[in-house]
Amino acid sequence: MKAEPLSWLLEAETPTICCLALIDLMGLPEEGARVQEAPRAIMQEGPVRAILAEQTEAGSWAGEHSFYTPKYRSTHWSLLLLTELRVDGQDPRFRRGVEFMLAELAGSLTKRLAGGQSGWSCLFGNVLRYVCHAGLAGDDGAADLIDYSLREMANGYCRCDWNSGYACAWGVARTLWGLAAVPKELRGSAVDRAIQQGLEFLLAPGRLPEADYPVPDGGRVHSIWSRLNYPLFYQADVLFVLRVAGELGALDQPGAQKALAWLAGRRQRNGRWRGSSPFRRRTWPSLGGPEETSRWVTLQADALMTGYER
Repeated sequence: MKAEPLSWLLEAETPTICCLALIDLMGLPEEGARVQEAPRAIMQEGPVRAILAEQTEAGSWAGEHSFYTPKYRSTHWSLLLLTELRVDGQDPRFRRGVEFMLAELAGSLTKRLAGGQSGWSCLFGNVLRYVCHAGLAGDDGAADLIDYSLREMANGYCRCDWNSGYACAWGVARTLWGLAAVPKELRGSAVDRAIQQGLEFLLAPGRLPEADYPVPDGGRVHSIWSRLNYPLFYQADVLFVLRVAGELGALDQPGAQKALAWLAGRRQRNGRWRGSSPFRRRTWPSLGGPEETSRWVTLQADALMTGYER
């Protein structure tokens, strides 16, 4: 990576960006002295501290109508953001929030599994992501989330009522986001098979970056898809799908290669990528303004390029 964009990333207000730049772009070992300082900064400064400050003793977030509303500051979204921000997964406050969510979802998830109900794969995939980040992948609640995710993948690639009953690329991407976080020793053949099926769906020839996925007659690709966004919540874009593919070791597939070339073509002359934040006014203001958004996107895009080249 060019020195100028790297130094720009290291000037970020968000400690997580600095930490990941050191590890993912500079290749510094996580046990190194410079990187060891980063986790403390993540927990003590910036958006992680600000988001956790609004948590209640029950584990939920103050002022919410439910764990899902208002978007994008209530419990579910806050836990998703904290995971993206690399909160300490063992922090008691984060664990309390995750346990609150598992308790809130337990009844409806059991009912869905027993009754064969489907839908909301993006929600349950995201929940699985932060449950695993909290070190609870072996919990009974996590097992139910995994079972539901497997069934959704087998049920026509996360068919969604909001997509007129068609397979949903957002749902598949978010389901893989959750399954990717399951430790390999806990996955088993069924999880590995579902991951492979999801990757084949997302990265089939001609699908990325064009978003050539099933849509109803007259349907359109959401404008978010071809922007470079941070943060996203239940949505997905080309960059997010590439991040999922990268985490699952699939960047060498032809569909991912075409999308990587598309991503490289979006890099500006100064070595940065321009980011978009479609939900900035609805989420936590401590995430920063447009320049911090572009830092996030540049970090993620360049990490993909660097990781693939390695």
